[in-house]
Amino acid sequence: MTSLFDEPAEPGGEAVDPGAPLAVRMRPRSLDEVVGQTHLLGPRSPLRRLVEADEPMSLVLYGPPGTGKTTLAHVISLATRRQFVQLSALDAGVKEVRAVISSAKRELTYAGRRTVLFIDEVHRFSKTQQDSLLSAVEDRIVSLIAATTENPFFSVVSPLLSRSLVLALQPLGDDDVRAVLHRALTDERGLAGAVTLSAEAEEHLVRVAGGDARKALTALESGAGAAVAAGAAEIDLATLETAVAQAAVRYDRQGDMHYDVASALIKSIRGSDVDAALHYLARMVVAGEDPRFIARRLVISASEDIGMADPTALQTAVAAAEAVAFIGMPEGHFPLAHAVVHLATAPKSNAVTVAIGESVADVRAGLGGPVPAGLRDAHYAGAKKLGHGGTYVYPHDAPEGIVPQQYPPDALVGRDYYRPTSRGAEAGIGARLGKLRAILRRAR
Repeated sequence: MTSLFDEPAEPGGEAVDPGAPLAVRMRPRSLDEVVGQTHLLGPRSPLRRLVEADEPMSLVLYGPPGTGKTTLAHVISLATRRQFVQLSALDAGVKEVRAVISSAKRELTYAGRRTVLFIDEVHRFSKTQQDSLLSAVEDRIVSLIAATTENPFFSVVSPLLSRSLVLALQPLGDDDVRAVLHRALTDERGLAGAVTLSAEAEEHLVRVAGGDARKALTALESGAGAAVAAGAAEIDLATLETAVAQAAVRYDRQGDMHYDVASALIKSIRGSDVDAALHYLARMVVAGEDPRFIARRLVISASEDIGMADPTALQTAVAAAEAVAFIGMPEGHFPLAHAVVHLATAPKSNAVTVAIGESVADVRAGLGGPVPAGLRDAHYAGAKKLGHGGTYVYPHDAPEGIVPQQYPPDALVGRDYYRPTSRGAEAGIGARLGKLRAILRRAR
């Protein structure tokens, strides 16, 4: 059996550095080895066509950490047999970019070989630094592959975007992460069967990875090192927890616990227990729950349990959902917590929930009838002959902006669906609503 630290070789005889991190050693060597991103790598996808046809290309790869941006850059370079040069926007400037472009010109002129220039975190480049790439990209001296975790339409200059194909990478699914782990456990470049992984430990790795393959492999490597040091042939949950210093959260995203914790979060918010709500939010975040699922539940809660008692609660929940989509995780847990605190401490009312529920029930029960003639569309020829709009009174012509007038169908006259509470902003709404209804119903 190959030991944990044997030195496997790449195809073509290029050895893999045994001291390199597991995530580097397991980097795919072809498009077919890439896990996930099927929307980009399918048989008829633009990326596969560009690579297999060896066409000059420049790409902007946009996605969360650990989804394969660097991997795709390496694979494209290998598949097209081009020179690969990597720069990081954290420590490279215009001088370094120009040096790479000069080298690429020489390589193209004297060896006929094109260069792939991979720039990681391109959003950290200034406008001047990004502009320094334009002529080389336009003249196809380099094939630029720029990676970013931020929306490129906000962080990359328009001229560079117009010369590039923008590809959005998605977080890996649980099955994708499992496939990455299984390959690393058995592949000669990885752990080569030196250790196995218990089912419980595997679930924990998938959970803490949160769709990030690099995070999963880093944790696996740490657990394997701990197991080998202890003389164990299997990485169990206890060994893994000790190695990665993160306790397993008893949480099954596909089972009852998923719904139990989500239910507890919403009920804690409804019950105004902000501390319990934050606890359940933390359990979901640490367990790797999809932040979009959490955000959706908070948006629903803002209307269902708070409603008009605090109209700004819905704004906060929607803003948190947009913020999570914009910045991703792990930082996305800050706006989620912001929303949870706002919702849990806000005054509560289910008056909106009751109002729409009763209204829908009446419609389904057949209560309705014709729209009053005065409210019907009168903007077409012949509408007046039908009596449409003739009795309508324009509210803005009245001093208070409201006039006695029938708006609901006859069957629903006097029906009060919305009954505000005396809590929060609804106390004022209730007082105003009483006056509004009194004026409106003088016509009846």
